[in-house]
Amino acid sequence: MQLRINGEVKEFARLATVAELVQALEIGDKRIAVELNGEIVPRSQHAVMALADGDELEIVVAVGGG
Repeated sequence: MQLRINGEVKEFARLATVAELVQALEIGDKRIAVELNGEIVPRSQHAVMALADGDELEIVVAVGGG
């Protein structure tokens, strides 16, 4: 499966959902926002939001500071 993530094309052997992608990218423990094909995906929908070959995602990791 080929996905474009933050403008970069990446290959994955097998992913079904946004949650599986987050786990594969090892960012599941971070505060993130995910946009799939131009639509924000609420965290509550990560486990059920299906991915397809050629999908485009933007993933933003929140950075704290003060």
